[in-house]
Amino acid sequence: MAEAHAKQHDYHLVEPSPWPFVISVFVFIMAAGAVFWMHGQLTSLVFFAGLLGVIYTMAVWWRDIIREGHHHFHTKVVQLHLRYGMILFIASEVMFFVAWFWAFFDASIFAGEEINYTRAEFTGGHWPPTGIETFDPWHLPLLNTLILLTSGTTLTWAHHALVHGDRQGAKLGLWITVALGVLFSACQAYEYSHATFGFSGNIYGATFFMATGFHGFHVIVGTIFLAVCLARLYAGDFTPQAHFGFEAAAWYWHFVDVVWLFLFTFVYVWGGGAGQH
Repeated sequence: MAEAHAKQHDYHLVEPSPWPFVISVFVFIMAAGAVFWMHGQLTSLVFFAGLLGVIYTMAVWWRDIIREGHHHFHTKVVQLHLRYGMILFIASEVMFFVAWFWAFFDASIFAGEEINYTRAEFTGGHWPPTGIETFDPWHLPLLNTLILLTSGTTLTWAHHALVHGDRQGAKLGLWITVALGVLFSACQAYEYSHATFGFSGNIYGATFFMATGFHGFHVIVGTIFLAVCLARLYAGDFTPQAHFGFEAAAWYWHFVDVVWLFLFTFVYVWGGGAGQH
């Protein structure tokens, strides 16, 4: 009888879970709270209550997935599909950034477009727009570039150490990577606090803060992702043969690194000075 119920395939059929429904409820509360808060009809408490619910549900949902791994439900086939899922997720994130870059290049390359008469009115017919004092790319933006490139190196070191069974080396590499991620966010916050232009009221500020701010959000998410991996290392998770959670975090972080190189090159260097026309 036991053999009749034995699993005859390499796929894992998940148990019924309440978390998809629960998180949809909290997302609705968060979205509705944000809309009413922006219109001054509710306090911010509804939005933050929904946000806390989303964060809690994400944590317990991921906890259940980690437990599945501990129970050896993540077979080779399941791990392969998890990799496909992470690749598709990163591809969708690439499309987000394509949208921000598209907006930036459309505004900067066609700053004096005659057909779009309002464009020339807002930009003065050239880029950066009249009255905009841009950041010097060779100061703080260059420092942040070096920070992210270094973090990619330390993360690769941590991954290499884990693959070769050096858990202490993996922990040290992850500690440094997480610290560099926090440092990058701190530098970006300092940079924003000294911006001479705002998000609203000018096309340069809108495209600049959407592109760099969206990337900054990804750095924060990636830092949390790596910090969770570090906590799991201390908890005894991950082996040289099975550590997809770590790999997924590494893929995400390297994606963030590459996007920043494009931001630095085109938004800060080209769009901040060399792009004047």
